[in-house]
Amino acid sequence: MNPLIVAALLHYFLVVVQSAPVSSSNLPPAFTQTSNRAKMLVEKILRDIPTVHGATVSTEGLTLDPSTQTTNLQMMVASLGIPAAPVLKPPSERFTLDICVSRMSAGSRLYQGLLGVLSNSVSGLSDLQADLRDLLTHLNKMEEEAQLEVVDQDLSLDLARRLHGNYEVQVAVHLTLTQLRSFCHDLIRSLRAIATYRRPAAAAR
Repeated sequence: MNPLIVAALLHYFLVVVQSAPVSSSNLPPAFTQTSNRAKMLVEKILRDIPTVHGATVSTEGLTLDPSTQTTNLQMMVASLGIPAAPVLKPPSERFTLDICVSRMSAGSRLYQGLLGVLSNSVSGLSDLQADLRDLLTHLNKMEEEAQLEVVDQDLSLDLARRLHGNYEVQVAVHLTLTQLRSFCHDLIRSLRAIATYRRPAAAAR
């Protein structure tokens, strides 16, 4: 065969091999597909939060701009009994995939519950509730597909009895949407890390 043709073929195959996508994850393909769908849904929730905030929060000074978050608002978090979402980190030897997905689910249930309480006083939160419900369905499927040992971490809610008037309701909606936005950013970082995560052989089932 002509040496020039051989060289061209070798170059072609080298380019094809180098450009082929490589996944370092050793998790089941179905798990990876479900986690990608979960990430897309979280991105949708993030896009929708500013619109929902604008439609449900009318009190002057309550905006999604981080520079407007005052010490008084932080004190209202404790006063209203709004729990902090579980801390999320990329999966690792210590912060296992089981723990990571457990906390994703717990945080999603937390905000679905908070929005449910607030929906009794404010309209316009039902779409976010539905998206969080769908997100939980994806997370549950991830647990099943990777056979994770997930521990329930539900957080108790004491919000309803602390909503004495419209101002408290407005602040609670604002704080819930603000914290949900932050939690969604953490979710996306964790879901991106999961896409390339290699589960230790001892943990594989």
